[in-house]
Amino acid sequence: MAIEATYRGLNLEVADQDADNLAYFRHCASGVFHLQRCEACRLLRYPPGPGCPWCGSGASHWEPVPMRGTVHTYTEVHHAIQPGFRPASPYAVLIVDLDEQRGRPTTHEALRVVGNLVTPDGELAPPERVREVGIGSRVRMVFTSVGPEIALPNWTLDARPDDSPPWRP
Repeated sequence: MAIEATYRGLNLEVADQDADNLAYFRHCASGVFHLQRCEACRLLRYPPGPGCPWCGSGASHWEPVPMRGTVHTYTEVHHAIQPGFRPASPYAVLIVDLDEQRGRPTTHEALRVVGNLVTPDGELAPPERVREVGIGSRVRMVFTSVGPEIALPNWTLDARPDDSPPWRP
């Protein structure tokens, strides 16, 4: 059955035919991040889909994945075109290298998951938190619930293992 929800005034819908994304967002709604693992090459994949991007196999299963990573890159949105995001501007959109499967299948690859920078309770981060994030920031995933069967994976700042600041242009 299709999933429908609204987030900050935007209508979200995952159609019945999109079995991979239905499963993905239902896992997110459970509060545990899951990705598909290929049965043939054993690599995880994101985004979800019917075939492995590494070897082409269609056989996979869902498994939980640790929800921590490092900011690969980000952008700050200062002029939100969607009315529901305007009160939260500036907000940050992050692309995060998950700790899991980093450097596989090649040394320069990682599972990269996109999401907004949020507070630990899933609300868009205020400007002072946006100014703290940069390339190399450690983050952990939190979910923003937008309906009974759908939650959006987002990121909140996590403790840094050392005192070095993240890189900001």
